[in-house]
Amino acid sequence: MLESGVPAAPDSTASRNPRSNAPGHFVTTRWSQVVAAGRAEDPAHARTALEQLCQTYWYPLYAFVRRQGHSPHDAQDLTQEFFACLLERNALGAADRERGRFRSFLLATLKNFLRDEWDKLRAQKRGGGEAAVSLDAGDAESRYALEPVDTMTADRLYERRWAMLLLDRAVERLRAEHEAAGKLAQFETLKASLAGSRESQPYAELAAQLGLSEGAVKVAVHRLRQRYREVIRAEIAETVAGEAEVEAELKHLMAALA
Repeated sequence: MLESGVPAAPDSTASRNPRSNAPGHFVTTRWSQVVAAGRAEDPAHARTALEQLCQTYWYPLYAFVRRQGHSPHDAQDLTQEFFACLLERNALGAADRERGRFRSFLLATLKNFLRDEWDKLRAQKRGGGEAAVSLDAGDAESRYALEPVDTMTADRLYERRWAMLLLDRAVERLRAEHEAAGKLAQFETLKASLAGSRESQPYAELAAQLGLSEGAVKVAVHRLRQRYREVIRAEIAETVAGEAEVEAELKHLMAALA
């Protein structure tokens, strides 16, 4: 069941593989490529994977830096410089299975960076050149302005933002899939069913909007929720090093949203 936009843990009968229907097979993902390349002589391929992951998950890091008390300008500079250091230095060597989750690796590395580099960055202007990862400063601050003004720690905010970003990406993937199948209108009508209890869904109203029977709508909602769980697992798989970590990471991120 899905409530308040938070997905429940996948059914125990669901495929263990987030990217296929073959149980027990964990496909190579971006983070597992990075982990493997951390022990290789030529990490060029993994650098591309790492860049893609950083491009996707930059905002939780920015929110963490802002919650630490840094100004918008300093937070942008620090986040940009962090990515530059992460990509330019031999950071891949630290990406081992003991630090197997990209979320945990990234936050631990950022904390070390802030402790070691902040004074340097204040003493000298950041060098020119192309940024390692492009950040939209306006988007960053508009999103941060919506963060609750409360006592949530920077660590807690980071993990909550990470989880919410993952769910947003899952919804966007569902939208793209339905658009490609010529069913975008149906998706936009049914996507609200990803939140709230099954009992609260106005199936009769949805059926009337779509020109379908109520039974057909119930089937469509069931399939949409099932695919939502699969896509969430696929997104999580991109940030862990092995299949065994997917379920644990899912539970952790759902707890962060509680």
